[in-house]
Amino acid sequence: MQTSPNEPAGPPAAHAGEAARGHAQGHAASVHVEIPSPKVRVRGLNFYYGSHQVLFNNTLDIAANHVTAIIGPSGCGKSTHIRVYNRIYELYRDHRAEGSVVIDGKNVLDADTDLLDLRKRVGMIFQKPTPFPTSIFENVAYGLRQHYKTGREELAGRVEDALRRAVLWDEVKDKLSRPATALSGGQQQRVCIARAIAIEPELLLMDEPCSSIDPVGTARIEELIMELKKRFTIVLVTHNMQQAGRVSDYTAFFYQGVIVEFGLTNQIFTKPSEKKTEDYITGRFG
Repeated sequence: MQTSPNEPAGPPAAHAGEAARGHAQGHAASVHVEIPSPKVRVRGLNFYYGSHQVLFNNTLDIAANHVTAIIGPSGCGKSTHIRVYNRIYELYRDHRAEGSVVIDGKNVLDADTDLLDLRKRVGMIFQKPTPFPTSIFENVAYGLRQHYKTGREELAGRVEDALRRAVLWDEVKDKLSRPATALSGGQQQRVCIARAIAIEPELLLMDEPCSSIDPVGTARIEELIMELKKRFTIVLVTHNMQQAGRVSDYTAFFYQGVIVEFGLTNQIFTKPSEKKTEDYITGRFG
């Protein structure tokens, strides 16, 4: 299902089953690696759509300057989980989180969190490309104008730098004044990535960034992810297990709102500890 910044991913279709609830009494069912000095520490995260609970005691560490993939069947809570990191869920009525999401030592769920600053530090790329109905240049410059005081020359330089890092500059440098919406789907998504990274976030959340893009565009974005992790910490939600295997360092498997298993990607995909993880990876369900 496609979502946009103005549309929350809908609640999972059913409540978590008894097995999931059993796991929810503890942390992840199986944790194979220790993350030294993680960028993000999630502890005891529960999430509710009104009275309907959709995340159960999520506990997860996100390694700095690595890619962590979140996999699992539709409606298992993957997108909901990462939307807590920048509290974008607060745009919608009756959405509520409990627990802690600590980024660089600060629990972002605390009442005194500056949301404007948080969303500068935690950028997000959505499933469907969401360029603004303005020029390519103005799309990338948007966040820079919001958060920094820059002269025209510096602004142009930072826009160019972001487009270069998004591997898009050579394709658009002669048409920066044209509407971003006129670009191909893959190019639009890279404009959105350039817009997000232009303001130098510490953490980049990617929610199915290739789900509506052709194979050529997908390959370019996967190459881009591998390059971006040198400067950013990336959390990637994906239904594409081949993609998770290609680009991620760590993988968390979600099922019915519970983190069933977390570990090094290679280990999760070749020797999972949990039967449910193995069943999902081998296509027995999902």
